[in-house]
Amino acid sequence: MTDLNDITIGFIGYGNMARAIARGLVDAGVVRGGQIVACAAHWDKLEKNTAELGVRPLRNPLEVVAAADVVVVAVKPYQIEAVVGPLAAELARPGRIVVSIAAGWDLEKYRGLFSGAAADGDADRPDVHIQCTIPNTPMAVGEGVLVTESANTLTDEETETFEELFSPISLIERVDTEHMGIAMVVAGCAPAFTAMYVEALGDAGVKYGLQRATAYRLAAKMVEGVGALHMAHGEHPGAMKDAVCSPAGTTIRGVCKLEKDGFRGTVIDGVDAIME
Repeated sequence: MTDLNDITIGFIGYGNMARAIARGLVDAGVVRGGQIVACAAHWDKLEKNTAELGVRPLRNPLEVVAAADVVVVAVKPYQIEAVVGPLAAELARPGRIVVSIAAGWDLEKYRGLFSGAAADGDADRPDVHIQCTIPNTPMAVGEGVLVTESANTLTDEETETFEELFSPISLIERVDTEHMGIAMVVAGCAPAFTAMYVEALGDAGVKYGLQRATAYRLAAKMVEGVGALHMAHGEHPGAMKDAVCSPAGTTIRGVCKLEKDGFRGTVIDGVDAIME
């Protein structure tokens, strides 16, 4: 088992998602803020953002790679070729784990990138030990999902380290490469849908006299509880819905109205819009 007290995590890019992961890791006690280093395009903003957790700001990606045992690639997908490609040889140094959180980048795409980098340098393809993932923002509070590509180049020991780091703050759900996209939508995009649902319930509560903060708390805790109930028992969502719907009761009237208005179909339409 890896001693996480001695590990350094480096973020190449320190935007919203990287900060959510860092916050989750520190608040959960997985690592200390001083065990994290990060670089970003704008130094002043980086200094401000890293100060919140005691993360060490560094000037460029090469400094991050040199300092870190686990390198998290957290730049935007279109930036990876230019930012990460030139670091292939450094990323391949023994003992280094690379974790990508960029949507659309899977193992084969990275292999192509690193193979091209090796060809440019007239050397063998760097043996980068990489795991591609797609996280979601609830990792910031230790309740995230980390969609994780089943194909990877980590050793068994590195896989153990990866899971020791991220399982305290997320469900690590391994999926095949073909389904990374839809898994990303369900776990990574749908928090926006869910936030809209919570906001709508809040508006309804206010309409009928609740204070807005109270309505939001009730709605948010309800969503959290329903999710926890399913995770605890694996009960089918339809059965969970049925358990709340008494014959000729109030809840079934609301359910019927939502069905009439295409509630479930509209959710699927939203997913379709992203996947198209």
